[in-house]
Amino acid sequence: MKIRIKFQKYGAMKFIGHLDMMRYFQKVMRRADIDIKYSEGFSPHQIMSFAAPLGVGVTSAGEYLDIEVHSTRSSEEALKALNEVMVEGVHVSQYRRLPEGTKNAMSSVAAADYTVHFKDPSANPFTLSTLREALQVFLEGQDQILVTKETKKGERQMDLKPLIFRLTAIDRPVQEDSPAEFALTGESPGFFLQLNTGSSDNVKPELVLEAFFAWCAQQGICRIAYVPAAMQVHRLEVYGRREDGTLIPLGDFGQEIL
Repeated sequence: MKIRIKFQKYGAMKFIGHLDMMRYFQKVMRRADIDIKYSEGFSPHQIMSFAAPLGVGVTSAGEYLDIEVHSTRSSEEALKALNEVMVEGVHVSQYRRLPEGTKNAMSSVAAADYTVHFKDPSANPFTLSTLREALQVFLEGQDQILVTKETKKGERQMDLKPLIFRLTAIDRPVQEDSPAEFALTGESPGFFLQLNTGSSDNVKPELVLEAFFAWCAQQGICRIAYVPAAMQVHRLEVYGRREDGTLIPLGDFGQEIL
């Protein structure tokens, strides 16, 4: 039986890398007494698959992992058991059974939603209207958005435009230090991005914003360079695709266990 778990990562836990998060959830499964399956062989390990690794320093309201279990409690009981052994900064929000034949989380990923805002609002050179206008011209006024991306095999040039599904301005940043509802706070305008995500042509918001700020400098809109440390990236949701091509949150592939 396959189970898909959705969780949130916030606060100080945003500094914990992906490999350590994998080890952390392996311990959580044992402490919560989840009847998880193990692989066979000389070195058995828990059967667990994460959807899309989250970068260090990035918060999220929509992370997913799949596990295989021998048996399971109800979704409500499993959520309670998991959250009782969680540290502050990780919160499980869904525990759902997947239909037979569903692809695992990692191979299902097609897109992801992000918000990005300035950590220091006083450093933000944009108003909501100027940012919205600049983003529209950046995305719609160019035939191509060419960038150089570093890969394991070296550098390659790619066109970002077909890989950006949505790019717009939001009026307030997302609060990053609490579970459940990630409330909008403050007054500093920020970015909303829906990007192609997955094993092929995976696009990170940092790459898009680096290209946007470089374009702004060329156009004389603003002279501030993109500095990753000055921005807070927050992932809102991760999507797969239905057979008809429409995007659907990964959690919606599963069903609540009563």
